[in-house]
Amino acid sequence: MLELRDITKRFGDVLANDRVSLKVEPGTIHAIVGENGAGKSTAMRIAYGFYAADSGEVLVDGAPRNLQSPHDAIALGIGMVHQHFMLVETMTVAENIVLGIEPGSPLALDLRAAEGRVRTLSESFGLQIDPAARVETLSVGQQQRVELLKALYREARVLILDEPTAVLSPQAVADLFRILRGMREQGKTIVIVTHKLSEVLEISDEVTVMRDGRVVGNRKTAGTSAAELARLMVGRDVLLRVEKPVAKPGEPVLRVRGLSLKDRLDGVSFEVRAGEIVGIAGVEGNGQTELIETLAGLVDHAAVTGVIELAGEDVTALTARGCKARGIAHVPEDRHRRGLLLDFDLAENAILGVDDRRPLAVGPGRSWLDRDAIRERARKIIRLFDVRPSNLDLPARSLSGGNQQKLVLGRELELPPRLLLVAQPTRGVDIGGIEFIHRRLVELRDSGCAILLVSSELEEVTALSDRLLVMRRGRIVAEVDPARASTEEIGLLMTGGEAAA
Repeated sequence: MLELRDITKRFGDVLANDRVSLKVEPGTIHAIVGENGAGKSTAMRIAYGFYAADSGEVLVDGAPRNLQSPHDAIALGIGMVHQHFMLVETMTVAENIVLGIEPGSPLALDLRAAEGRVRTLSESFGLQIDPAARVETLSVGQQQRVELLKALYREARVLILDEPTAVLSPQAVADLFRILRGMREQGKTIVIVTHKLSEVLEISDEVTVMRDGRVVGNRKTAGTSAAELARLMVGRDVLLRVEKPVAKPGEPVLRVRGLSLKDRLDGVSFEVRAGEIVGIAGVEGNGQTELIETLAGLVDHAAVTGVIELAGEDVTALTARGCKARGIAHVPEDRHRRGLLLDFDLAENAILGVDDRRPLAVGPGRSWLDRDAIRERARKIIRLFDVRPSNLDLPARSLSGGNQQKLVLGRELELPPRLLLVAQPTRGVDIGGIEFIHRRLVELRDSGCAILLVSSELEEVTALSDRLLVMRRGRIVAEVDPARASTEEIGLLMTGGEAAA
């Protein structure tokens, strides 16, 4: 159905694709896996006409095709859902789907006909999306379904999904996989670009592995394993589990008592001690985001009641800068909205939140920035956290998602923190990066830092946490021992059931 032959692509001095060849059979789900920066998304964007290859060719239905733009790919039945959705939030589902191919005439758009066709497609593929709903009212998982409908509306036979589960809850992932299996049964061909090996093994029929811009392996999914795929991806054996010594917690660093935030948090109380990781499990949208942002000083204090104490000091009313000054580091769940200035270079992003400190700030009133000191700090972070590429002058948006995450994590850990608030630490990060981040968090814990961890990955939060709190509808509803509680038990608590005694 889709084939790449000897595709090579350079961006300046960076060789993104090096003679990449792969075949996607019709009516299958084909996974393309690799670390961040392996070249998998670039290869698929070439297949979609988004980039032009420097050499090599793209074949569709066995014939070479000259793809000058996505318009050419769409005409051949190729659709692509990007990792960051391309939707106009103030418009309806139907309006987004027909954007650029509006039915009717320029003077009289026939949106009613469009809504009817969208509704039929939605029902046919089990997508369950209201064509009249505004996109801004939809969950992330539902917005992804709108992107799928956009491709189906344009009669795509091949669907390319770039990191489709990066921002989805476990429940939304299960729904997506149900939809993709249904599409395969109806004859669609699906390509998934990902780095999550458990999902590759669950959903795909065949898998291509890329490393450093090259294809290093191709396997039938039924005949491979997570360990083999990880070894191909990274070039070495990878630890697929979190190894950590028993925690030796000290005195409480964070105490939260009766914390409430209008309509989002309801009387939350807990503590985190030095030298321990306390995890919070919960279905996304149950107050975890608001809890972390309240503790980081990022919400309107007028809407907050209750007490937040850091080592005995009341810090409830502190601003984000005040929290940072007292050693509270924050790795946000949305690195684009909260963690980075995407058009600023890596050196500038490396000092966000500490730009008023020596040796970065100098002169009367610390009113001048020392460029050499800034660049030295950035080099240290990039070296210690293996951020690639290491060019300090690149804008943050030029990095892959995983390298952006390592830059944010490195910046926050360089404080160094007394308390680390970390949300979704490995979202969009490849397997080698996940292993690295997990190891650094355990090392930080063992150095005496108190860590509050939120993750939608249940396996991750149970593996890293020394104590696990379950959150539902803005409240802490249970505390469990992550070493003893099963995922089924935790899942029941997350969704309103009761764990076995």
